Amino acid sequence: MHTPATHTLALRDYGSSRGSHAHDHFQVLIGIDGVLEIEVEGRGAGIGAGEAQVVAPGDRHDFEARGHGSVCLVLDTPHPLWARCVERAPDHAPQLHALARYLAHCMKQPAHAALALQHGPALLLEAWGPAPPPSDTRRRRIDWPALAAWARVRWHEPLTVADLADVACLSPSQFAQRCRDEQGMSAMHWLRTLRLAHARELRLEGMGVAETARRTGYRSPSALTAALRR
Repeated sequence: MHTPATHTLALRDYGSSRGSHAHDHFQVLIGIDGVLEIEVEGRGAGIGAGEAQVVAPGDRHDFEARGHGSVCLVLDTPHPLWARCVERAPDHAPQLHALARYLAHCMKQPAHAALALQHGPALLLEAWGPAPPPSDTRRRRIDWPALAAWARVRWHEPLTVADLADVACLSPSQFAQRCRDEQGMSAMHWLRTLRLAHARELRLEGMGVAETARRTGYRSPSALTAALRR
């Protein structure tokens, strides 16, 4: 999986399925033409013209467009504010569809494509809907580096969201929401990302696959190898 350093905006044609996959970034899809069938973590949906879907980092998904195919405007972005859009695709947002069609038109014009990429991502986020009210500044702060260090020495344990929430002195639901808000991903994906990053560090230092898997809690060397390849 690859995390883009910045936004990428593209107009993509979809046809038959290419197999499920996942990204380390948000992927925003807005239908321009046809219907794109999408399955995200086992949940199916359709993206027609004027409809939209956000795929969160780490969520496995697959696409397929039947018949004459589907065309979507696709934004790949690491921007954490898209976390607030994952669970609430707008039912009716004419301004979003109008903007998407305009950006799609610009992407076909070499003279306008750079301008669309420069301003399109922020405009799409704004058109998606109003931002949630400001968070309460008095709420308990999560020390993410300290929490990561705590988890790093416990890869041999089956860590859960409840375990992380307990260390952060929050309820599991509160912690899960804070993780999406502040880290831009689910709590378990954040944990998997830390584990994989530690494994990569050990491999770069020359440690063997078997010992790296043991130290980072992977059930087998092959499971670690598969995770690194993804």
